[in-house]
Amino acid sequence: MREGDDPQRAADVADAMRALARAGFLPADQREHATEDRPLPLRNGQTSSQPSTVATMLRLLEIPVGARVLDVGAGSGWTTALLARLVGPRGLVLGLELDPDLARWGAANLAAHELPWASLEPAVPGVLGRPTDRGWPRILVSAAPHELPAELVAQLAPEGGRMVIPVRSTLQVVVRTGDRTAVSAYGSYRFVPLR
Repeated sequence: MREGDDPQRAADVADAMRALARAGFLPADQREHATEDRPLPLRNGQTSSQPSTVATMLRLLEIPVGARVLDVGAGSGWTTALLARLVGPRGLVLGLELDPDLARWGAANLAAHELPWASLEPAVPGVLGRPTDRGWPRILVSAAPHELPAELVAQLAPEGGRMVIPVRSTLQVVVRTGDRTAVSAYGSYRFVPLR
């Protein structure tokens, strides 16, 4: 069985996506397109990723209940909310968005869904991610760098920390075990550039 193919994990992701409809995280003029499986514009060149891509990324992230998750490029707050639903109230999700206007709007979208163990904040310009002493057990990145960012790999928890990130146009799963990092590729996707 390939990573991300676990039937229970797929069911959990599908349940989360049903419970947290994409329409609640889109601008009013895009809500009628919420169920279409394509990226939709948000603002300032940012997009809401197509649902099938989001579902694939969430399955590949293999999110345990109660986990701490960093959501880089949180945009409208949809992925942050989905991650919060998957980790449950014993978990913690921090969404970061570089565009301050989009971050404020995404935080308001997230707040409307009563998931107090999740937050969405503006990212610090020039700082990628949010370093923490224990590292992040899970990191989701929804924008594409040109190469795998060493600073995000370093922010993974050292024992089994897992990140899903598009690098250029290839979706990658990164698993950290001590000083070793394993990287697997999972197909070609298009994302906005990571800034």
